[in-house]
Amino acid sequence: MVKKPKIAIFKFTGCAGCQLELLHLEDIFLDLLELFDINYWVMVKRDNDEKEWDISLVEGGISTPKEIEEIKQIRKKTKFLVAFGDCAIGGCIPSIRNWIPQMEAENQVYPDTSTIHSMKVLGIGEYVKVDAILKGCPPHRETIVELLKSALLKIRPRLKQHPVCVECKFRDNACLITSKKMACMGPVTSAGCGAICPSLGRECEGCFGPMSNPNASALASIFKDIGFSEDDIKRKFRKYAGMSSEFQKEALHEWKK
Repeated sequence: MVKKPKIAIFKFTGCAGCQLELLHLEDIFLDLLELFDINYWVMVKRDNDEKEWDISLVEGGISTPKEIEEIKQIRKKTKFLVAFGDCAIGGCIPSIRNWIPQMEAENQVYPDTSTIHSMKVLGIGEYVKVDAILKGCPPHRETIVELLKSALLKIRPRLKQHPVCVECKFRDNACLITSKKMACMGPVTSAGCGAICPSLGRECEGCFGPMSNPNASALASIFKDIGFSEDDIKRKFRKYAGMSSEFQKEALHEWKK
């Protein structure tokens, strides 16, 4: 009998949407259970094994000293660690608060901050080695399945690095930047969503994070040329991946200098 790989699923600072996307694999979820042994998943299981795992999917960013220790323990007991979604990769939406002083962020939420032990939100890769990343807020089901299949076959998963613009071309979408002068993040955002928003006439917000080697400064300049304010441009690059090295210059608003 072939031993099934042991999987663990963890959550840190995030909304649990990535975990829900796993549950949305309804039509194949039972098939996955035939191939994998889900040993740890607090959101779904009552009894959880905390020994060792072949694969750990970690959702959410790190925002407290306690979480730093926890992610280090997970890394220690995991053979293959996956940053599961944009929060785990670079902080995502919660990291927007990194752009204001920590004390100010805490005072806006808590009447008494003396017992609060929080810090700026960062991805898990800031503290431990990550073996793979699944981009998206949340990752697309096809991407999740691709990673799990690759783990079984012991091969590198085929994860998309090209921009959303390529997916727009496949769907014969008109460019929203040139045709409607909308601040679409598609040229610098990683594909994987199937260009859902542009296909519905909405600009890409960048929820799959930076594509491979994006020219973020050029896109920021285009946004300025078509009439968007500097503050609006800054917020576009901060929204999902402002902590990333690819977008940080534009998120800091140094591109205009």
